[in-house]
Amino acid sequence: MHDIKAIRENPQAWVSGWSSRGVEGAEALVEELLRLDRELRAAQTAGQEALAKRNAASKLIGAAMAKKDMAEAERLKAEVESLKGEIVATGEAETRLSKELRDLLAAQKMLAADDVPDGEDEAGNVEISRWGTPREGGPAKDHADLGEAMGLLDFEAAARMSGARFAVIKGGLARLERAIGQFMLDVQTVEHGYLEVNPPYLVRRPAMYGTGQLPKFEEDLFKITGTEAEWQLPDGSRAKDEELSDRFLTPTAEVSLTNLVREQILAEDELAEPMRLTALTPCFRAEAGSAGRDTRGLIRQHQFHKVEMVSIARPEDSEAEHERMVRCAEVVLEKLELPYRRMLLCKGDMGFSARKTFDLEVWLPSQGTYREISSCSNCGDFQARRMDARFKRAGEKKTEFVHTLNGSGLAVGRTLVAIMENYQQEDGRIAVPSALLPYMGGVTHVGA
Repeated sequence: MHDIKAIRENPQAWVSGWSSRGVEGAEALVEELLRLDRELRAAQTAGQEALAKRNAASKLIGAAMAKKDMAEAERLKAEVESLKGEIVATGEAETRLSKELRDLLAAQKMLAADDVPDGEDEAGNVEISRWGTPREGGPAKDHADLGEAMGLLDFEAAARMSGARFAVIKGGLARLERAIGQFMLDVQTVEHGYLEVNPPYLVRRPAMYGTGQLPKFEEDLFKITGTEAEWQLPDGSRAKDEELSDRFLTPTAEVSLTNLVREQILAEDELAEPMRLTALTPCFRAEAGSAGRDTRGLIRQHQFHKVEMVSIARPEDSEAEHERMVRCAEVVLEKLELPYRRMLLCKGDMGFSARKTFDLEVWLPSQGTYREISSCSNCGDFQARRMDARFKRAGEKKTEFVHTLNGSGLAVGRTLVAIMENYQQEDGRIAVPSALLPYMGGVTHVGA
């Protein structure tokens, strides 16, 4: 969400900012926002004036009747009746204009930070650093071929029960995936001080709106409707829980973790250090906009696990917290000895809610390239405005919006892919990274 007052005070900055983020017709968009803003404020003023006139006229009716000036009393009554209609009309106009303005603002991207590079797509991203050296030589089988050859990765069985973009992971590979998630969670909680949270996987529409998935990206979400919220009772009748309808499966724990502070006013001392939250959860994505991309394997699934990191910070702390969050994700890759690079995303490749994003990309031998495994974003006050999440500084009466940040620490399935490909052996087995050995009960290799 955006502050219409800020747009009103410096419209050209918003024209430039949205244009640089690929918004077509940014100048016309700003003009429309300002028109709605003017008309809304005019309707509010007209409504207030009509209400004041009605109240004044109502008081005069009694005085006129006390003087037995019935003609004046009737005139005032007619005026009051006319003003009632005007109040209703301006109220309806205010409601309509307020919704139009709110909806239009809600559909617009966050402006990028000043140090984010220009660019239309991933070609404009800037490499910041690299860690590790991709191995030369040795087997470079695709992870899907490796898993199927071991009999531990079954896409056909998953398709029979659930359709495309699902997988059944078995045996040692399933244990390895579980170990990865537990290892990541331990790193983020024990070493990096994040508070572990076990959040709901179903959330209401306002929660999705708060973090920016709605209204723009509804087609990418899995929605629970009223039909799915019905069940059969032992006597054969059916029951329906209205509270369960119109909910969504979380596409990432960012939604539930960030919404923990929705509609809250935090004391400044609660943010003396940024609030740091983490969760290992399943994630559910329809992937409606990814037709034809990564259709085979575990890279782009409808269901996957991820360790999410979320920080709630004061505005002056969010930039340093962003750097810290990225580093917390990098440490996981380094402990697993997986070569990676850090990328600063350009304006055209950033997510809807982000003002600045770093991606971490891990080396995949089968593709001979780096692929995204973590995305860490500073969202500024964008989500906080949508959630009404604020804090109050010591000794101050006014409140300010918090800044929110989120990042993957890491995506479990993609990390499994990276380990399978980077640790594959000539005999077809997968060596277990040393950092994961304590989680594997003595198992040093997965596979035949």
